[in-house]
Amino acid sequence: MPTTTVATTEIELWYDEFGEVGDPPLVLIMGLATQAIAWEDDFCEGLVDRGFRVIRFDNRDIGLSQDLSDAPGASVDLGALLADVIAGKLPEPPYRIADMAEDTLGLLDHLGIDRAHVVGASMGGMIAQQLAIDHADRVATLTSIMSTTGEAAYGQASPTVMSAFVAPPPTGREAVIDRSVEVSRMIGSPDLLDEAIIRAQAERAYDRSFRPEGAARQLAAILASPDRAAGLRELRVPTLVIHGDADPLVAPSGGERTAELVEGAELVVIPGMGHDLPPNHWALVIESVTSLVARNAT
Repeated sequence: MPTTTVATTEIELWYDEFGEVGDPPLVLIMGLATQAIAWEDDFCEGLVDRGFRVIRFDNRDIGLSQDLSDAPGASVDLGALLADVIAGKLPEPPYRIADMAEDTLGLLDHLGIDRAHVVGASMGGMIAQQLAIDHADRVATLTSIMSTTGEAAYGQASPTVMSAFVAPPPTGREAVIDRSVEVSRMIGSPDLLDEAIIRAQAERAYDRSFRPEGAARQLAAILASPDRAAGLRELRVPTLVIHGDADPLVAPSGGERTAELVEGAELVVIPGMGHDLPPNHWALVIESVTSLVARNAT
């Protein structure tokens, strides 16, 4: 599959595409410690069936995109970072959400895409928001899924879930996969969890790439980035916000606040959905994105 070193940040990104080059481009941005393949092929094909050219990619420090272990300040002390955040200080991480947004911009440049429909999940929603704030002329529509604004009063994880995310990673393939299944049980849609499917997905992800240090740097980027409230208030990009009402990682207030800040934003709350995107909800998500694009076609 192709990779490119994007001119905006000199970061090498892995990406792939579904659909026809001439169709409206739609870029999918995945979340913390999660590879592009979490946008399942069938989900991508569902968007293709609605007329989109779909592009997904691994964010920096995850999957097959560039590993930044040798970058300045690459070693991250999450405990110290959390202490700084609690004290009201923005720590200095290896990079921030804005840098990851520039990666996305660079991929659009590489592909010769002037404007794209941008869909982000969780941390990917944060990146998508920042891209729209910084480069509104390049974002035709914005869809923010199970994400938040970065403000401390909204979208906070439950303490139990946050503890699981900052815990030291296990070692060994089976232990890592077991931890992944355990975390999915904690944050996923409670009535739609299929452990066999979750385990198979975790195995596929581990065998493709396992980079816990990169995941720590991505979490540091979230913790050290300023909130996007002011930028979202000024945003005039057509926006859709999707959130599950059973999300324990990014509380529903994160999605509600995002929709509140962006003028004209549509909020879709999915009953029973946690911090995941199970196949049962794909049709609603795809239809909601397609409707947003249709309403704002130029």
